[in-house]
Amino acid sequence: MKINSTQVFYFTLSAYIDTGSVKYFSFLIILCLYVLIVGSNVLLIVVICVNKSLHEPMYMFLCSLFVNELYGSTSLFPFLLVQILSDVHIITVPLCFLQMFCIYTYASVEFTNLAVMSYDRYVAICHPLQYNSVMTSLKMVFLVSITWLPPVLAVGGTTVLSSSLQLCGNVINKIYCGNHSIIKLACEEPRVNNIYELFMTFLTVCVPGSVILYTYMRILKVCFSGSKQTRQKAVSTCTPHLASVINFSFGVSFEILQSRFDMNNVPSMLRIFLSLYFLTCQPVFNPVLYGLNMSKIRSLCKKLVQKFSS
Repeated sequence: MKINSTQVFYFTLSAYIDTGSVKYFSFLIILCLYVLIVGSNVLLIVVICVNKSLHEPMYMFLCSLFVNELYGSTSLFPFLLVQILSDVHIITVPLCFLQMFCIYTYASVEFTNLAVMSYDRYVAICHPLQYNSVMTSLKMVFLVSITWLPPVLAVGGTTVLSSSLQLCGNVINKIYCGNHSIIKLACEEPRVNNIYELFMTFLTVCVPGSVILYTYMRILKVCFSGSKQTRQKAVSTCTPHLASVINFSFGVSFEILQSRFDMNNVPSMLRIFLSLYFLTCQPVFNPVLYGLNMSKIRSLCKKLVQKFSS
């Protein structure tokens, strides 16, 4: 295995710790969690796609969200399961950049999808009479497109720039590949990468975040000045979405802080848990949250389960 200042063939993931025989228990827990994520998200995707009564903008955006949960969890869990049982924690350079692309795309799409959903709720609550004329099928397709296309292009640019760097090391202090960890290994100051990363953060985090903040300010204004029925509608449809936004923002915020600052004072197990939080808890959290809180989805899920179990 050859490593020099011009070419790196593999990365060593140094954040893994030796757990001895406990690794088999950890493997089982992670495997069960992955099966739960796949099962719950696939169930809800099938329910939304099969039932024509759910072919509405709100449920289509939810379907896009559940597809993204499958995409994000699949970019991590199979790799994580292999690494847990392995004694040597290395990853080839192409696979590392592929994983980085998938994980960053997942996070970016999550934010844009939540922003689109907040816009949908804003139109439904603040302009209910114009909802059907505003949220047309063409508009729905357009919104789903901007949910996925800009993040894919933005993260693709990041991946290309990082893959072209001349590296002077191959040790990543994480349990999966991250862009900032790779940038730290660059032989020279990667100014272009740092500038582009700021631009990408603005495009995929700040812009969706601003949309979410603006729409909820307008929704709150309508709730305080509207009728009791308007407030009840807002609470029933916005609570799961708001909880999802807060949960994901917490996980991503810690991951950003961990990649930028020295977190050696934080216990290693806690660092690992929090770095995995947005990739493991969100894909479980969303299907449970929406499946239990939205009566229409809940009742159709029950019917589908009863149909297959009978």
